[in-house]
Amino acid sequence: MVGEKWSLLVLREAFLGVRRFADLQRALGAPKAVLTDRLNSLVAQDLLARVPYRDEGARQRHEYRLTERGRDLYPAVVALMQWGDRWLAGDGVPPLTLEHRGCGEPVSLGLRCAAGHDVGGPREVVATPSGRERAGETADTPAG
Repeated sequence: MVGEKWSLLVLREAFLGVRRFADLQRALGAPKAVLTDRLNSLVAQDLLARVPYRDEGARQRHEYRLTERGRDLYPAVVALMQWGDRWLAGDGVPPLTLEHRGCGEPVSLGLRCAAGHDVGGPREVVATPSGRERAGETADTPAG
């Protein structure tokens, strides 16, 4: 769904408030055909919505806004950004710093259980089957 490089970059820009095709193309440096294809795919997957707008004296165009489904990807996109900043930034300086608008402090992600305990890694987690899997269903045998 979003495993392709350009899709993640388009979503990142959408989270940063970029909505219009020309602005996305300028921010990403993506070829027009590639960006068009990615936007169409993200709209088809209901991650972005194509919304018409018209600047005064200009023809109608479209901008791209995150849907609820797209906004739900924010923690995953931030996690990937921060992972890349840690492991791929050659000079150790991240290209972007995310700061909390309310206090100005850097944003960091972490895992917590429902009781509020920090989860340090996969060794602190136990995977248990969902109710569907317990009932003998699999992804290939849907409920109903």
